[in-house]
Amino acid sequence: MDSVIVHYQEIALKGRNRPWFIERLVGNLRTATADLDVVRVRALMGRLELALGSDAAWEEVKRRITRTFGVANFARAQRVGRSVDELTSSVLDELASRSDLDVKSFRITARRADKTYPLTSPEIEREVGGRVKAARDWEVDLVRPDLVIRIELLRTEAYFSLDTYPGPGGLPSGTSGHVMSLLSGGIDSPVAAYRLMKRGCRVRFVHFHSYPLLSHASVDKVRELTQLLTTYQLTSRLYLVAFGDLQRQIVLSAPPPLRVVLYRRLMMRIAERLAKRCRARALVTGEAVGQVASQTVENLGVINAAVTLPVLRPLIGSDKDEISDEARALGSYPVSIIPDEDCCQLFTPRNPATRARLHQVVDAEAALPVEEMIRNAVESADVESFAYPPAKRKVAERSD
Repeated sequence: MDSVIVHYQEIALKGRNRPWFIERLVGNLRTATADLDVVRVRALMGRLELALGSDAAWEEVKRRITRTFGVANFARAQRVGRSVDELTSSVLDELASRSDLDVKSFRITARRADKTYPLTSPEIEREVGGRVKAARDWEVDLVRPDLVIRIELLRTEAYFSLDTYPGPGGLPSGTSGHVMSLLSGGIDSPVAAYRLMKRGCRVRFVHFHSYPLLSHASVDKVRELTQLLTTYQLTSRLYLVAFGDLQRQIVLSAPPPLRVVLYRRLMMRIAERLAKRCRARALVTGEAVGQVASQTVENLGVINAAVTLPVLRPLIGSDKDEISDEARALGSYPVSIIPDEDCCQLFTPRNPATRARLHQVVDAEAALPVEEMIRNAVESADVESFAYPPAKRKVAERSD
């Protein structure tokens, strides 16, 4: 098998914009497999082909494609001539070489992209299927076969495959603009970021930490989570913002019940300022209604009022079990549950307000040099860049 045939689904519905989405998907697949022996990635009729070199490690190629958004499904395939004789001969040769197959029934599924081909899809299925049945003595089962042999007829070539694998779906990374995600190191925020990536967004990350007032553990976790998420979107940027001194300023000036809301409003303002620097058009959080005290509908409204960019909360109606299951599937769960000391645990009041009033919060902020706090946090933020396939992480300039 010398090729991989990739199918897309949602991209096919894009009308006049479809070539642009296909081009982005081709580019992302090239980048994802750049360090593997993939000779060529090209668009064909309604599908893509990755031509594999002799040294291509199939399991790693498969893993990379499985993490490329926009891929509906894919199969390792053999490129052959279009005549029924050549096609059947190649299929039988491949079946003879596959000692791992335990097959008693099969079916042929043909797709004829080139409608000028002299045989229709059902005729191709009957012709090739009859010859395979005669050669292998297998039963034909159109409902629950042990093996499905897929044939795709194009204008100048044909492909056949024996195994099909699901892709992640969604839209190619980079097709829906940039967003800025607040990444805490917990279970929720990586899942929220992943959902936006799946919709084609290029996600940038900002993490608020309290080092050196607390340990460096949350920063280490967030770096690991960012590297994991980068395997899906290929490039990432992480902003690390020291938040401990800002919290202390709030503690000295604000009523204890309002502190958590004030922390969140300040985080959102800083995130918005950083977002505008990297042309991000929305903020993303992992908040869900009622999960903690700051995530009541009333508090979320007060927090939203601090910024002008849209605030996207893809987990807003999810419960913790649903989010945890998705984190396990994503692979972020084992990292997220590592104990750490994040800034949310510092200076947390015993009885935080669950229904903060905007006018009360605005009055409390009047005692704070909010603009100066934002400016200092942004200017002192550390910026790190991540790339995939694996590359040495680079530390970017503070000014972005």
